Amino acid sequence: MKKEILDQLLSKVRTELASIIEASESAKSYVRDGDIKSDGKYDTRGIEAGYLAGAQERRVEELKLELQMIEEIPLREFSSDEEGAIGCLVDIEFNNQVRKYFVAPTAGGTLLKVGDETILVISTFSPIGDGVLGNKVGDEFELETPNETRLYKVQAIC
Repeated sequence: MKKEILDQLLSKVRTELASIIEASESAKSYVRDGDIKSDGKYDTRGIEAGYLAGAQERRVEELKLELQMIEEIPLREFSSDEEGAIGCLVDIEFNNQVRKYFVAPTAGGTLLKVGDETILVISTFSPIGDGVLGNKVGDEFELETPNETRLYKVQAIC
């Protein structure tokens, strides 16, 4: 199951990277070759196009780093007495509902469908991802929200 999770995650990031590279090239081309001569002192098309091209180039670099980080996730099974870590699949209970999460260094918030199961990728930088790290099956952790303190319980790690 983890191999399929990683394959789907890599595919999503590669697709986004290809799209952003295309958009970045288009923006750079527009800045370089486009007709962006100022039509007046308040016309900022050239400046805005330059900002856009720069931001898209930074996003390309971020996605390349994300891709590398995902490729380095270890594909191993965790025993039931191990602590949660990057690469683990974890079942977490909250409000009497159990949800399945995959802990990754990046790409948090990505929903994946593996067989009949929906798996949410959580980053180690997210509150739940951070809560999983260092906890074992049966451990509980609390998260503060603006309205309440939420109690989560680790039901399974594999």
